[in-house]
Amino acid sequence: LVDKAGAVMADVVKTASRSSDLLEEISLASGEQSKGVSQIGVAVTQMEKTTQQNAALVEESASATESLR
Repeated sequence: LVDKAGAVMADVVKTASRSSDLLEEISLASGEQSKGVSQIGVAVTQMEKTTQQNAALVEESASATESLR
């Protein structure tokens, strides 16, 4: 009975250790995912600025074309 209890406790310790390792991996992965989402946000903002600049250039070009007519 004592041996069986010792074996069960050893299994509990192994399971707890593995759970701790998995939680650490999840935490690290979540941090990396958060950084990735932040980088995507920066990229989208840059694309928006570029799109607005392009729209302004198109308007200027259209205006210049009209003035040449």
